Amino acid sequence: MSKPFYVTTPIYYVNDVPHIGHAYTTVAADIMARYNRMCGREVFFLTGSDEHGQKVEKAAIAGGETPQQLADRVVTRFQDLWKRLNISNNDFIRTTEDRHKKAAQHLFKHVMDKGDIYLGAYEDWYCTPCETFLTELQLVEGACPDCKRPVDKIKEESYFFRLSNYQEALLKYYEEHPDFIRPESRYNEIVSFVKGGLRDLSVSRMSFSWGIPVTGHPEHVIYVWFDALTNYLTSVGYPDDMARFEGSWPADLHLIGKDILRFHAVYWPAFLLSAGLPLPKRIFSHGWWTVEGEKMSKSKGNVVNPHDVIDAVGVDAFRYFLFREVPFGLDGDFSTNGLIGRINSDLANNLGNLVSRTLSMIEKYYGSRVPYRPEKDALSPDDRQFADLLENLHGEVTAHMNQQTFSKALDTVWQRIDAANRYIVTNEPWKLASEKSDRLEPVMYNLYEAVRLVCLEIYAFMPATAVELWTQLGLTRAVGALEDIVPRCASVTEDRVRREPFQWGWVKSTPEQQITIEKGRQLFPRIEKTEKNLETKNEVKKVEQTAPVQEMERISIDDFAKVELRTGKIIAAEKVEKSDKLVKLQVDIGTETRQVVAGIAKAYGPDVLVGRNVVIVANLKPAKLMGIESQGMLLAASDENGLALAGFERDVAPGSRVK
Repeated sequence: MSKPFYVTTPIYYVNDVPHIGHAYTTVAADIMARYNRMCGREVFFLTGSDEHGQKVEKAAIAGGETPQQLADRVVTRFQDLWKRLNISNNDFIRTTEDRHKKAAQHLFKHVMDKGDIYLGAYEDWYCTPCETFLTELQLVEGACPDCKRPVDKIKEESYFFRLSNYQEALLKYYEEHPDFIRPESRYNEIVSFVKGGLRDLSVSRMSFSWGIPVTGHPEHVIYVWFDALTNYLTSVGYPDDMARFEGSWPADLHLIGKDILRFHAVYWPAFLLSAGLPLPKRIFSHGWWTVEGEKMSKSKGNVVNPHDVIDAVGVDAFRYFLFREVPFGLDGDFSTNGLIGRINSDLANNLGNLVSRTLSMIEKYYGSRVPYRPEKDALSPDDRQFADLLENLHGEVTAHMNQQTFSKALDTVWQRIDAANRYIVTNEPWKLASEKSDRLEPVMYNLYEAVRLVCLEIYAFMPATAVELWTQLGLTRAVGALEDIVPRCASVTEDRVRREPFQWGWVKSTPEQQITIEKGRQLFPRIEKTEKNLETKNEVKKVEQTAPVQEMERISIDDFAKVELRTGKIIAAEKVEKSDKLVKLQVDIGTETRQVVAGIAKAYGPDVLVGRNVVIVANLKPAKLMGIESQGMLLAASDENGLALAGFERDVAPGSRVK
């Protein structure tokens, strides 16, 4: 039996209110878990809560309850949010569970028996909010360098871990395993810190009692970080089920925020080296989120509540935004405009447009039957090239996923989506249909496979959307539910069969067993922002905004008839140099291609315009804008939320008269 892919989040401090940072780490772990399951691997995904320590004890006393009562009451904040975010964790560990207390005590005693824990006295500074010991030199203006809050001078008997003994061993391990800490900037930070010298670490406290007692010395409780880090061992059987533990450990991936990097990349590996246990394969430290360019702060009232965002735009749109907007590992900024822009551009315009057009044409041209699969060798060179591009998608995405470069993985998927939208424009299936061309079926099969293969690759990021799309493609009824069929097909031993779901041509609709699409709702409607900010807990809502009607001069039907409005399809787009407003477009209006210069660059980038249906004033006299002739004008509406092009709910042949 092969070792499962073991991925973890940190265990979150139980008295915190979950915010975007907690959601970010946990969704990242869920993405890795889902993707590896989809590729046929057994997965163990762990998250949980950190429930011991002085902070919890103080908060409980202030609230007139026991620490355990407080923990039991507030842990549901995280558990409920993970359900809403569609998190697929296998276990939720709580450090107050008996299995964990036993594991922490066992590890502590094992390290003590080795001689790496000794009794001494601690006299220095301690930051209670960060649960961190500090020296005088580490303080910044007398406060904690991380949270900037006051620190306490502590003098008490303490057990110490001989961290200083592991300086050279850690540096040697880092050198031999350069991928152990990612991204590279965090690796360099830790190497520099360890080279600066390590002091022995206090690993017990006597000034409070809410913690795990040291075996044989109950007046001491185990330092909360020694306690918390042990959770990664507890959940895979340590120390009671060592057969399971040895078949599961080490973890493949610890996902953490950069604020707790030192605990995971210095203290944790040192504890494991002392205990003679393997080190995790990778620790990936991601960045922090700001809000509209400012640091999140309760006092500023700008902490992003994931529940509010989910209520406003939905779970999958939120998940997508987090990992498309910012390269994983760097700091990112959350803004309402950025969120809406991603949803409207990437999800509504690009992905939504591809799905809608493809399924609508299958419905129209084939009575909803999936086109029959052509032989790949019989495809035209252009169709074969597109099929190969689709088939290469999975390998490219997997390479990015293995490095946790999520934004690059999504960019790769969206390159295929853009290519598919261009493929529609280039091959004009509506013309092939009107001409009864034999090429219609291979072109439409290629588009069907484009949507199917994209569906697989977005599953880890947007699971509910992918499952719904899989059903619209007719595959739930034909081959089984997405969450069942892919791992089953992917887990067989032969490599050829294992890769089949990710290959072009996996779906084969035949006269004897036809696959029929089940076209459903629009996956991602465009959204507009309300007047108030999402960050102040007001929603973004899905609406069609209309401007107030004003009195205006009335015209006759004859006046209106003078305006020649035609449908068009944008086949090429590029920004006009030295202009931040103008875009030069090539628009197919059926009888000819018109060049149109439009002032829409701030609302639409060239990449999202190609393939769009538009309405053009076709009998407008040509005019020059910045020296470029424009042979028409696009219709659009504008309000306080910006500009929106006029369009249609389905494909309309270019050149059709608008009446």
